[in-house]
Amino acid sequence: MLQLSHELILLGIGGLILLAAWIPLLLKKLPLSLPIICIGLGLLLSMTPWFQASQTRLTHDPTLEHLNEGIVLIALMGAGLRLDRKFGWQRWRSTWVLLLAVMPLTMLAVFAAAHWGVGLSIAAALLLAAAIAPTDPVLAADVQTGPPTQGEDGETRFGLTSEAGLNDGLAFPFIALAISVQQGAVDWLHWSLVEVASDLALGVLIGWVLGSIAGYLMFRLPSAKLSDTGDGLVAIGVTFCAYALSVLIHGNGFIAVFIAALTIRSTCPDNEFHTAMAEFSGQIERVLMTLVMVLFGWAVGKGLLAPLDWRGALLAVGIVFVIRPAASLVAFARSDTPGLSKRLMGFFGIRGIGTLFYLQYAFNRAQFGERSQIWAIAGTAILLSIVVHGMTATPLMAKADARREERENAEATEPA
Repeated sequence: MLQLSHELILLGIGGLILLAAWIPLLLKKLPLSLPIICIGLGLLLSMTPWFQASQTRLTHDPTLEHLNEGIVLIALMGAGLRLDRKFGWQRWRSTWVLLLAVMPLTMLAVFAAAHWGVGLSIAAALLLAAAIAPTDPVLAADVQTGPPTQGEDGETRFGLTSEAGLNDGLAFPFIALAISVQQGAVDWLHWSLVEVASDLALGVLIGWVLGSIAGYLMFRLPSAKLSDTGDGLVAIGVTFCAYALSVLIHGNGFIAVFIAALTIRSTCPDNEFHTAMAEFSGQIERVLMTLVMVLFGWAVGKGLLAPLDWRGALLAVGIVFVIRPAASLVAFARSDTPGLSKRLMGFFGIRGIGTLFYLQYAFNRAQFGERSQIWAIAGTAILLSIVVHGMTATPLMAKADARREERENAEATEPA
């Protein structure tokens, strides 16, 4: 697959690690992001003879599927650990609107456009809709909450972080449904009771139990508490244990990881070890994301988007600029959420590594005749999202943060 020496591979990996650490500092005040730089490097790499591989193999390789899966899981743990707001139905109302209204509306609109507009089969349109609807937990870092124990970051950042933590688990049953439809073996009762209800319930249960045990071992064990080590690597261990245990008993592993993170976060919430775990998770996530984005840029340079026609291009543009924002405006129409927060939560429905994983997962388990077309549409939407959202996240979120500070200052000066 690779025509590179061992030394060149080490040089490339070392360079990516340094890049992942250094570039965010250089881009702090610029309308650019690390993923944009990585995609550009991947495009340049595609023009050289140094990396020789089949573009088809890269988009369907099981190893890369598991790599993307791992990045998403680590991102879910990091997202849960960064949320300072306690769980609650009222306190999390923006989350429920995003999950139970915005995402389903987005999925329905994408399915309809893909099936009747682009001409994809029902299974292919469902797969594209399910894969592209969730907000990516990895590439949305610039619009999410800051480190734990730092206080609230406003409704926009909270809503996008909590949504990204839960929507992967809610979208996954529809990926399984698309595979079943493609294989001609749909059992609707089994899907609704097992793939949806049972899997979600088991994921919540496993996440809560394992998170409670981990929280006790970290913060409340009479002696030799894990938090005394100061080693953020513990978060990765809990992530993989929660996911693997949940999947082994046929639960929803993505939900389990995020619930485990929330449960840990609620245990001794002021302890600095939460920050250590979140920072370590973020570092690992950033390094792996850098690698995947370089490979994605290489695949784009090698023709990933070549099968795209005008209808597919129109759908990809619509996903980023029309469907998700419109769904958000409809869902939040009667909400008392500030207007700017509504618009930003709709606009920043970032697509990325989660979509890559879903498509790899599906294509490695069922034969979709339109897979090149699906890759082209999804890849275009991801590319547009990374470039547009990456360039606008810094100024727009700075505006949102300034508005929030103005409201807080005004409320603080109001007479009692």
